Amino acid sequence: MCSAAALDVLASVFRDDMLPVILPILKETLFHSEWEIRESGILALGAIAEGCMSGMTPHLPELIPYLINCLKDKKALVRSITCWTLSRYCHWAVVLPDHTYLKPLMYELLKCILDSNKRVQEAACSAFATLEEEACTELVQYLGDVLRTLVFAFKKYQAKNLLILYDAIGTLADSVGNFLNKEEYIQLLMPPLIEKWNILKDEDKDLFPLLECLSSVATALQTGFLPYCGPVYQRCVSLVEQTLNQTLAHAQNPEQFEAADKDFMIVSLDLLSGLAEGLNGHIGDLVQNSNIMRLLYQAMQDAMAEVRQSSFALLGDLTKACFQHVAPCIPEFMPILGQNLNPELISVCNNATWAIGEISVKLGTEMNAYVSIVLSDLIFILNKPNTPKTLLENTGGGLYRKSQEQLTGDCARCISLRNIRDNEEKDSAFRGVCNMISVNPSGVVEDFIFFCDAIASWVNPKPDLKEMFHRILHCFKEQVGEENWKRFTEQFPLPLKERLSQQYGV
Repeated sequence: MCSAAALDVLASVFRDDMLPVILPILKETLFHSEWEIRESGILALGAIAEGCMSGMTPHLPELIPYLINCLKDKKALVRSITCWTLSRYCHWAVVLPDHTYLKPLMYELLKCILDSNKRVQEAACSAFATLEEEACTELVQYLGDVLRTLVFAFKKYQAKNLLILYDAIGTLADSVGNFLNKEEYIQLLMPPLIEKWNILKDEDKDLFPLLECLSSVATALQTGFLPYCGPVYQRCVSLVEQTLNQTLAHAQNPEQFEAADKDFMIVSLDLLSGLAEGLNGHIGDLVQNSNIMRLLYQAMQDAMAEVRQSSFALLGDLTKACFQHVAPCIPEFMPILGQNLNPELISVCNNATWAIGEISVKLGTEMNAYVSIVLSDLIFILNKPNTPKTLLENTGGGLYRKSQEQLTGDCARCISLRNIRDNEEKDSAFRGVCNMISVNPSGVVEDFIFFCDAIASWVNPKPDLKEMFHRILHCFKEQVGEENWKRFTEQFPLPLKERLSQQYGV
């Protein structure tokens, strides 16, 4: 395995230049009569996959059928390593039309999931999860067969492999989404999951992967999860409360009480997020009849960053799903969100900014009361060099519908917005900036070039947003006059000048 890791590194450095050396060795080892040598060749083939993919692609029409056939080898070690190697090349099989290679690959991996050898089960299940991520909705037409296999595996698998099985089911749900919400699929999938859910005790760490799996399933099934949501919701709330109580007890009396395992709280918060996202407004009654908002207030202030990260995600999802239950808590929640806008803790900051954005959209002008708490930090994040794009997207969304009178040049100078790909977050961010410019145009005069550059980064803005850009650009042009505008645009790089002329006629 260490030699394979070294091959992987060599391949990533030398790429296809390595093939003249290794291909003759592979031809000799892959088809060798001794199974140990054959196994080593299959492992080496998998090891070079990432670095040498372009050079290996012409050989794959011959190699993939060979590897699929190796899944039937009488030696378990050959079958298990073949699963891994196929997972390294499965993207190639997925993108080809007519499923020429995908279909036989998928069905042979499904057979290996039910192999009598535990090592093969583990490798096949892990490889199938990779295939699910690559294939996504290409698997929809095979969902019945896939689910029947995975459900049957529940009866065969022992504790260790069950964890990988949960991951495969969760990944399937993430990959096919709402296509899973058919009654026949729900009746196949949910009984064994709920059976495991009922068997496991609250303190059993095997709950972690099951909770993660159910989070993905709940999000995918949406209203199809309604018959199961009550008990699952209540248990998650209970696990969060137990963990918070134990944390408090340990802080007050560390000699008498052990420190809480906060993973129980983190995965429970994540599953509650999955329920909120999947059930949407249907979760309102469950929230109303529980103390989750009080618990969320405590969890948002936890010392562990991962707890706060999951708490802010849940807050954002509940804001979208049932804002009527979140609204009374906003005066308490907003200062906590403001204290967590530290870009050094990327995931915490990301979820906090996203939650602020969702709350802003719901509050509208009522958000003005909280602008002083968050605005300067959000602008700092946007202007900070090398800020990750997902954080830029959520921060831009967080600026949407803030107090429009408080616009400064800093906000228009958010050149980082140009680095975000076209999506809903970018749309929200630019609408916010456009609204602020329309209220306080003098606030952006000095830095208008940055705004023009950011506008030009759009590939395909929605028609009404494009019209907003058009109106702002032409208003500025009219206000400064033709000569001043000409001098101003002479500062622009030629591609920017041409794009604005073509798209907006300025």
